[in-house]
Amino acid sequence: MNLIDKNNPLLAKIFETINNSPEKIITFAEYMNLCLYDPEYGYYNSAKIIIGNQGDFFTSSSLSSDFGELLAIQLEEFWQVLGKPSNFKLVEMGAGNGNLALTIINYLFNHYPNFASNIEYIIIEKSQTLKVKQQQLFSDNLANTIQIKWEDWDSIPDNSIIGCFFSNELVDAMPVHLIRYSHKKLEEIYLTEKGNQLLIKYDSLSSQDIYNYFEILDINFDKNIYPDDYHTEVNLNAIDWLSQVFTKLKQGYLLTIDYGYTAKKYYHPQRSQGTLKCYYQHRHHHNPYVNIGSQDITSHVNFTALEKYGELLGLSNLAYTKQALFLMSLGLGDRLSELSDGKMSLRKILQRREELHNLINPEGLGNFGVLLQTKNLTTIQSQFSLQGFY
Repeated sequence: MNLIDKNNPLLAKIFETINNSPEKIITFAEYMNLCLYDPEYGYYNSAKIIIGNQGDFFTSSSLSSDFGELLAIQLEEFWQVLGKPSNFKLVEMGAGNGNLALTIINYLFNHYPNFASNIEYIIIEKSQTLKVKQQQLFSDNLANTIQIKWEDWDSIPDNSIIGCFFSNELVDAMPVHLIRYSHKKLEEIYLTEKGNQLLIKYDSLSSQDIYNYFEILDINFDKNIYPDDYHTEVNLNAIDWLSQVFTKLKQGYLLTIDYGYTAKKYYHPQRSQGTLKCYYQHRHHHNPYVNIGSQDITSHVNFTALEKYGELLGLSNLAYTKQALFLMSLGLGDRLSELSDGKMSLRKILQRREELHNLINPEGLGNFGVLLQTKNLTTIQSQFSLQGFY
């Protein structure tokens, strides 16, 4: 493959990693991890990363404050179900530029002061650059006295969290293994270097865990229904992440919001090129070997894998819905209705309507999955009818 910038320092680092490996190859997952999370040159550690209309991509929380405000309503209900504990921890994993956290905290203080006075807000952020942006945002805009901490997984004691771990568009950015089914056998895509060029190599799977993954999900490539040269992904990092959450959570919830499919749809024979996408200046394409360190690389989330591996760990699958239904149940429909009360200019009404409709658009954000898993809830607590999952 031809490279645009042979002087790219991240590319040089990738070559160094390849040449220092025993077999002079790395998995795509290792490559993707370097592209996104290298401390010096990775995309998420770039000083240029912008989330929103001026960047490479936008999220629900970057469109308007509505997403965070409605999510805050659901988080407060979690607190009620658990008996209103005095130290309820909200753990946001992958907080981006911090807008979602800021919205949630301000909304809780203004509308649920009793809950706000009983929470501790924890952020787990892999990107040092984004962490600095978050801290600056809170320093400039957060007037209340809520306790905010930045932690990593090792600094959180096991079985210490009573509350809710939650994420929005986190799992899709985890490095994945690229798999090919060709000539009736499974192979993995590796990267090697020759003549200062990055080359693809196909070889046997790097881990038994990948075989186990397909077995657990009941995906059988021997059924003769898959075309030759079928490409797909396996996200083993998501399984490790689930294990970390389970280990740290004593009692409460894991709320995952992201775009993805069930396993049956994810590994459908017609999805022969997988789901891997790259985002660069609000345009998406399918070449992860260009714009190295300057573009986002993502893959869809396999929600069935999160459910099944969660169950194996000891999590309970409480509910699954779509973002549109989730937000409508929490009051987005009421916000749409309020636009006709005559209190806004026409221009403002049109702007607000577009913001709200974007959050529930069935061809976009509205089709995101919302998965709720729990640990150590009582039978009565598990049977409570949660507003966002009616």
